[in-house]
Amino acid sequence: MKRAGVVLILVLAFFGIADSAYLAQHETTGLPLLCNIESLTGCNVVVSSAYSQFLGVPLADLGLIFYTVLFVVAAFEIALFNQSLRRGLQVLAVIGIVTSLYSVYTQVFLINALCIYCLVSASITILVLVLASFIEPLRKNPLQNNLATT
Repeated sequence: MKRAGVVLILVLAFFGIADSAYLAQHETTGLPLLCNIESLTGCNVVVSSAYSQFLGVPLADLGLIFYTVLFVVAAFEIALFNQSLRRGLQVLAVIGIVTSLYSVYTQVFLINALCIYCLVSASITILVLVLASFIEPLRKNPLQNNLATT
C-alpha cells in the first residue's frame, strides 16, 4: 500500500495542478469560469471575492504552487523511497487539508457561494490526506522492530 499510495498522491497532485491552473488562467485572462453544474454556479462569485487572495497573491496561484510541490515530492519519493520525503508528503497533506477546510468554510459562510473547482481541490486534498496516512505509520510498533532484527 505504501508504494501505491504515493503513486496515487502523484496522480492526485497532477489533477490538482490542472484544477489550479484552470483557476489561475482565469486570473490572468479575466474570462469567466465555466461552472454551470447543477446549483454550483458560484465559481465566478468566489474567485472574484475579497477572499480569493492571500497577501495579494491569488489562491489559485498558491494552489498551483502547492500541488506542484506535492507532485515533485511524490515523484522524488517514488524514485528514492525516502522516509523524509514520505513525512514531507504527510506535512503537505495536513497543510492542504487545513487550507481546504478554511476555503470551504469561507465559501459556505462568508461568500455564500460554492465553486466546483475549489470543491474539487478540497476533495483532492482529503484523498491526499487519507493516502498520506497510510504510506507510513505515524508511530512504529516497537515489537515489529524487534522482530525484524531477530
